[in-house]
Amino acid sequence: MIGLAQAIVVLAMAQAPVADNFGHKALVDGRDTAAIAAIMDNDRIETDDPARLINLGIAYARKGDETLARQLFEAARDNRSRVELETAEGEWVDSRRLARQALAMLERGEFAESARIAAR
Repeated sequence: MIGLAQAIVVLAMAQAPVADNFGHKALVDGRDTAAIAAIMDNDRIETDDPARLINLGIAYARKGDETLARQLFEAARDNRSRVELETAEGEWVDSRRLARQALAMLERGEFAESARIAAR
């Protein structure tokens, strides 16, 4: 079963053909540092891409950097681009809604909980 924090991991934007461009596999596997590196090293992804912002936010939140995670989630929420994103559970969700959900999860400490579970 996919944990709450993993449930919102973005597979890809509807327009993008390759899901792993957004660090999906590393995030689902709990390899947050690898996910950050994969996303940051991919120069085909715009820096303000909602999927990029959300997945980076998830990785940083699980690593304990809540300030940076919040900034990334807020940037995705406030982004001028509104796109449908596919989550790890296969749902298509509006990027702004997903960013708001991630912010709420951050406030409830759910990313920290998933990091503790993954460390066991």
